[in-house]
Amino acid sequence: MGKGWCLFFLFWPIAAVVSCAMAPFVGWSFPYNNAQAASNLGIRIDDLFYIILIVTAIVFVGTQAVLVYALWRGANNREERATNIHGNHKLELIWSIIPGAILLFLAIYQMNIWADFRIKKYYPEAAVKDPLAEVTARQFEWRFRYPAIGKKLQQKPQPDDLYSVNELHVPFGKPVMIQLRSDDVQHSFFLPALRIKQDALPGLQIPVWFEANKPGTYDLVCAELCGWGHYKMKAHVIVQPEDEYQAYLKNLTQKQFYDGLGKIAAKDTGTESEAVEK
Repeated sequence: MGKGWCLFFLFWPIAAVVSCAMAPFVGWSFPYNNAQAASNLGIRIDDLFYIILIVTAIVFVGTQAVLVYALWRGANNREERATNIHGNHKLELIWSIIPGAILLFLAIYQMNIWADFRIKKYYPEAAVKDPLAEVTARQFEWRFRYPAIGKKLQQKPQPDDLYSVNELHVPFGKPVMIQLRSDDVQHSFFLPALRIKQDALPGLQIPVWFEANKPGTYDLVCAELCGWGHYKMKAHVIVQPEDEYQAYLKNLTQKQFYDGLGKIAAKDTGTESEAVEK
């Protein structure tokens, strides 16, 4: 094998390292201008990602360096004959134990992150006691059901529940939990900026919690190919201060129960009140 192949295999580890170094500056890194995750859990997931990236980069560069060395040596000494061997027990132990130890370290290291995200007993207590909303994925939209102001979300829809489509509002700086459902096929609730992703499965109600640490408007997309209109399932999660969130709920109440006569329609309480027109 000629020296051209040596250069070919030398090029790739160099390209990989240069690409990784450039990624944060040219928009090839995390979403939203390579910004830090917009959730505290997301920051921990990013840290785990970087550890895995560093480990795999070291292994990739190391193996490529050995490969290039072997090729270069062979290209410069065509008289040397390769040794015919039938396995090397010591070498096999080394390349089994080292990857095994690395995988074991990663498995143990990520346990706390996984537990905090997926094991319900580790969820924030306040979020579990008072879920924010029910999120229903359906072809091809996201539908949100909030409890009436001052009430708690019930398993079954209530007459005074509040509804919105493709726009989920959450308060800033506090853990919130949603109940995730699917009305038809498998979807996937994905908040790239918050690093939150959870499949929605028909027949199951899956709790998902997160805590946004930055106010703003973030994409909500379906990460599962769910049909021809899959691309339409782009919604937004709007993270805002608590007072603005409560104002949103009041406004949603007025819009939803406005009867067109300047009053909020009677609800299960049998009362009605003046609506504020804007």
